[in-house]
Amino acid sequence: MLGVMNDFDAFIASVSSPMGILAGFDRQVAVRAGINPRTVRKWSRLARVYFGPTRFTRKQRHAVRLARQTSKSLDQLVFIESCVRTVCDDAGKWGLRLALLSVRGTYDTLKRKAADILPNHGDSDGDSDSDGDGDGDGGRGAPALGVRFTGSYRGTRTMTVTGDEHVIAAVEYALRRDLRPDRPVAGQMYDAFVNLIHTTTNGDGAGDRAGGSGGGVAAAVPRPVVLIPLDDYTRILAGDGDDVVLGLSDGTTITGAEYLARFHGSTLEVAVFHPQAGAVNLYDTKRLANTKQRDLARMVLTTCPVPGCRHAADNCEVHHVTAWSRGGLTNMDNLSILCRYHNRTNDDDPARKNRGRIEIRAGTPTWVSPRGTPVPNNRHPYGAMKQLFGT
Repeated sequence: MLGVMNDFDAFIASVSSPMGILAGFDRQVAVRAGINPRTVRKWSRLARVYFGPTRFTRKQRHAVRLARQTSKSLDQLVFIESCVRTVCDDAGKWGLRLALLSVRGTYDTLKRKAADILPNHGDSDGDSDSDGDGDGDGGRGAPALGVRFTGSYRGTRTMTVTGDEHVIAAVEYALRRDLRPDRPVAGQMYDAFVNLIHTTTNGDGAGDRAGGSGGGVAAAVPRPVVLIPLDDYTRILAGDGDDVVLGLSDGTTITGAEYLARFHGSTLEVAVFHPQAGAVNLYDTKRLANTKQRDLARMVLTTCPVPGCRHAADNCEVHHVTAWSRGGLTNMDNLSILCRYHNRTNDDDPARKNRGRIEIRAGTPTWVSPRGTPVPNNRHPYGAMKQLFGT
C-alpha cells in the first residue's frame, strides 16, 4: 500500500531539495508570507548565486547539479555561502563552493568537512555570532565598519554603529561621564549622546549647541515636508488636532498639536495633486529634477516605494520611471523618489524581469514585482495621494 505524503513530508521534501524553490524565488512573496526577513535575505542570496547572472556559467550549472545530486538542504546551502564569504576572489569562491557541494551527508558532516578546508570556520553555522562568545565574528574575522538605522517604531528608531574599538571606547567614556547613581544608566547615556552630537567644541574645550562654527549635528533635516489634508488643517488651526496624525517626508510622524507648536508660521506652501495623475505642474526638459520637483516627489511618497524599505523621502534620490536614456522626461508624471540602493537595482528596462521596477499606478509610484504584481510600501502611509485620495 502506497503511503500518502502529509504536510510535514512535503515540507522536508522541499527544504531538502531546494533548487526548484530557488529557481522561482520571489523575495516580496516570501516577505508577505511572513518569513523572517533575515531568512529571506539568505534565500535571496542563494537564488542569485545559483540562478542569477554570472560570468562563471559552467561552474554555476555544475553547482546546481551537485546540489541536487547530494540533496543539499537550504540550511546547508546557507552554511556553504557563509564559508565562501571568507574567500576574496570569485574563482576561488566557486572552487570552494563546488568542493563543499560535493560533500554528502548531514549538516554536521558538512561542517566537519568545512573545518578541514577552513580551520577557522568549522564551528560557524553562518550566523553573525555563531560561536556564542558575543564578538559577532562567527569565524569570519572582524565585522565591517559601518552605521545602520532601523525604521520608526512607536516614535523611536535604532542606530547601530560598528567601529574601531578605540573610537567606540572614547564614545562610551564620553557618555558615561557624570552618570547619576539614582537614575537608569541607559536613559542617561542617551541624553548624553544627544547632547554630544548637537554640541560643537571650541578650541578651549567649551561646548556650544550646533549651529555655530565647527562640527555638531543639526537637530533635524533642513526642511522636512509636512503633509496635511485641507480638512485636517482646518481642524488643527481650530485647536482640535491632538488626534490628527501627520506624516513627514523624513519618515516620522507628529500630531496636529505638535505641528502647531513646531512648524506653523507665517509661510504656507501649497501643492496640487490630481486623483489620477498625481502631483501636478512643474515640467522640465533637464535631466536633473529641480527643487520644486523634488519637493513634490517627496510629498507623493514619504518613503522609498519598494515594499519593506524604510528609507525616508528626504534621504532618497529622484528616479526617472522611464529612464532618461530611454527618452523619459523630467516631468512629475515620470518622477519618483527611490533610495540609493533600489535606484540602482531597479529594472529600468521593462523587458528585464530580475528585481522588479517602479511604475506609476493611479498617480502613485508603485513597485511592480518581476511577475507583474504591484505591491505598495505601507511602512509609512502618509503620502499625499494616500491621504487625499486613498491610492
